[in-house]
Amino acid sequence: MQEKFVVPQFIENEARVFGPVTVRQFLIVIMGGLLAFICFKLSDFTLFILQAILIILFFGTLAFVKINTMPFHFFLLNFIASFKKPKVRIWIKEEIKIEFQKAKGEDIKEEIIKRKILAPKKKISELSLIIDTGGAYRGELDANKENNVTYNK
Repeated sequence: MQEKFVVPQFIENEARVFGPVTVRQFLIVIMGGLLAFICFKLSDFTLFILQAILIILFFGTLAFVKINTMPFHFFLLNFIASFKKPKVRIWIKEEIKIEFQKAKGEDIKEEIIKRKILAPKKKISELSLIIDTGGAYRGELDANKENNVTYNK
């Protein structure tokens, strides 16, 4: 006998505490309020006003701003990660640098620089034509081979 399982739906919707405020937003606002209260107790009033404005701006942005339907803290984490470890992609790189060690026990490293062999433009255009025609066009070499077999009988 098969067991029936309930499949959760709307898993991207966050639980609401009251009104439009979610649990995450509520907790962020509470943390900001606690930080503002600590600043109120530890500093004089003019410094507290400046700190409170900065805290309200930061925690308000963190709680309520969305960028591309993504909460701001995810955007901020992705932004920091992209600066921390950028991934540079180079399409046409002419030289490849290879490093290796001579032996396992030695610390001597060698570097070899190889030139990348690039396909000629004619070959690339021929390959794109083969792909575009779905294989109906098989390339000049195959066509020449078939012509030589057909006409040289």
